[in-house]
Amino acid sequence: MKNHLSTGKVKNNKHRQFLSLVKKEFSHISRDPKTLIILLGMPIVQIIIFGFALTNEVKNARIGVFDQAQDASTQALISQIEASQYFEIFRHFNSYPEIEQEFKKGTIKIALVLPQNFATDLQHFNKAQVQLIADASDPNVANTLINYASAVILDFQDRTTANNGLPYTIHTETRMLYNPQLQGTYSFVPGVMVMVLMLVCTMMTAITIVREKELGTMEILLVSPLQPLKIIVAKAVPYLLLSMLNIASILLLSVFVLQVPINGSLLLLLAASILFTITSLSLGLLISTVTDSQQTAMFISLTGLFLPTVMLSGFMFPIENMPLPLQVISNLVPAKWFYSIVKTVMIKGAGWAIIWREVLVLTAMTLLFLGLSIKNFKIRLA
Repeated sequence: MKNHLSTGKVKNNKHRQFLSLVKKEFSHISRDPKTLIILLGMPIVQIIIFGFALTNEVKNARIGVFDQAQDASTQALISQIEASQYFEIFRHFNSYPEIEQEFKKGTIKIALVLPQNFATDLQHFNKAQVQLIADASDPNVANTLINYASAVILDFQDRTTANNGLPYTIHTETRMLYNPQLQGTYSFVPGVMVMVLMLVCTMMTAITIVREKELGTMEILLVSPLQPLKIIVAKAVPYLLLSMLNIASILLLSVFVLQVPINGSLLLLLAASILFTITSLSLGLLISTVTDSQQTAMFISLTGLFLPTVMLSGFMFPIENMPLPLQVISNLVPAKWFYSIVKTVMIKGAGWAIIWREVLVLTAMTLLFLGLSIKNFKIRLA
């Protein structure tokens, strides 16, 4: 009997100890906001992003129209395209060069060209021809939009046939700009280039200053006669030189192995790549100044940058399909701006006049990251 009682007490004690440990762990978690954010915030963010943003379906794509006829028939077709949920009329053009200029800017994904004799051919010969031009630097989006537009034109043809009782035929001629063979590498290479430079450069520098803290050599830096700016720059220079080797190897592999040409200025592309590398290194230094361990710095660099780079840069999913709040947030992702530069210069062959805005944004981000890094470093010096 005594043995039974003592065994019961031991079990009760173990049970209480277990509950105490659970209670203690809950207490630790509740006092750590970072853990709470990861536990409760990450699932909400992921559900929102995966549920609303990550879709390959294209809606409200900007379409340009070159209507050379401007009669009732072409207006009816344009109205039907505008009424579709897939397209938003961006601008009416007066020439092909105007269309190409907007394609280079990336403001339109597709253009509809209606010939001057569209209505005449339809009335007299019961058939007419229209042209669809798509930006095939992203072949998946181009194919999807061509299919959407062709379906709207086919529906217009069927309605015209039903209304007039005659068998009308509208032939659609398609033209794929920049990537006529619709090779996937044309969108894959710029995306991988962005990911490699962003993640590698940021992770490399994210552990530089925090490593000094862990090794206990931070005091040597703090008493150094060098100014904080020079210390920060000295930390970044070796990684910048190594990253330039990365840029060269990526471009060589892209051109000679993957057969993706550099249609624009190589010098401009290299300059933009170096600027983006400095942006990434600056971001890594900022992370390094606000963290206390290499493990935390690596975690923030990997998880905090990998998901935004993949999901919000436009590499995997069209940004224009995302809800407005995510479109606004995507502007804070440096990778979005560099991805646009690489595609515009490398694939479309455009120059400085088209990419100056992206360059200015990256420059501003770099100055901001460097300024915050120096400020945090000065705080530690103080």
